[in-house]
Amino acid sequence: MTSQHIETLVVGAGQAGLATAYHLQRRGRPVLVVDGNERVGDNWRCHWDSLRLYSPARYDGLPGLPFPGPAWHCPGKDEVADYLEQYALHHQLPVRMSTRVDRLAARPGGGFVASVGPDTITCDNVVVATGTFGRTPYVPAFAADLDPSVRQLHSSEYRRPGDLPDGRVLVVGASHSGTEIAHELAPTHETVLVGRDCGKLPFRIDSPHVSHLMVPIVFFVFRHVLTRRTPMGRKEMPEVRAHGGPSLRVMPDDLARDGVERRTVRVVGTRGGLPLLDDGTVVDASTVIWCTGFRQRFSWIDLPVIDPDGWPQEYRGVVEAAPGLYFCGLSYQFAFSSMLVMGIGRDAEHVARRIAEGARRATPVAA
Repeated sequence: MTSQHIETLVVGAGQAGLATAYHLQRRGRPVLVVDGNERVGDNWRCHWDSLRLYSPARYDGLPGLPFPGPAWHCPGKDEVADYLEQYALHHQLPVRMSTRVDRLAARPGGGFVASVGPDTITCDNVVVATGTFGRTPYVPAFAADLDPSVRQLHSSEYRRPGDLPDGRVLVVGASHSGTEIAHELAPTHETVLVGRDCGKLPFRIDSPHVSHLMVPIVFFVFRHVLTRRTPMGRKEMPEVRAHGGPSLRVMPDDLARDGVERRTVRVVGTRGGLPLLDDGTVVDASTVIWCTGFRQRFSWIDLPVIDPDGWPQEYRGVVEAAPGLYFCGLSYQFAFSSMLVMGIGRDAEHVARRIAEGARRATPVAA
């Protein structure tokens, strides 16, 4: 059993954690990043094969290192993973992999103590930057009542069409992941996509002529208009957190052309071991893919800072009720852009600045 102390512990070596460490390191503040995965970038490598960012590479660089490749190319998930690994090496960030924090609690006398197996790390500040790995895939309870012959996957478990058995596929949830997975499955499987209409972009993000004009405008709105400071942004925030954002790449016309059966109804239960829709329809599916999002999982944080809805009591990542506790990488942490790679740098800089300001106030002035 060992113990060490660090001024700031960052939990999670994804884009949020690395960007926060970069800004802290630039300010001369001691920091350690820990992550339960084997390699930096594994939080991206685990996604389905064809996943690509919605933002072009020119917008995808973290502070201090541009994203490589053509400016208008939308990188794939493995490109993002490799970039994050290179980012940590390029800036010589202090990252310790295969190190999972099991519990975070207040330390007597101030600060925090993180339990890592039998070992402990004490710190004055902690930044929770666990991103997707801080969330638990959500599947409705009635999914357990489906017949065992119906294969079930959450979107986080889906990889490629060839992995699925023959027969009809029911995709539940029509935000980003649902529309993209349904689009990919349609050529090889009869596909039904159900769920509320989450909206769509008014242009095709992959169309060079249109996107070069419209993407800067849309991303400006994502960064500066849809924020927690504006009435429009505050109205949008609970919708994005609960239901996901609008479709950014796959449009309704694409789904119709592919032959996807699109129904704006909900799955409400089962009948005869098959999925039951709220209009009374039973879907005879051999596979169900639950694109139903995630629930925040912060049960390992032994501090009274999590609301009943599972979200931390923070503003821009700062938890006023627990001085020294911060979050980075949350959906809508400050703006719609917070859930995109392009929005991480600003959120991370704000958190790092608050940590540095607190450290300066705590440092006695020499006589």
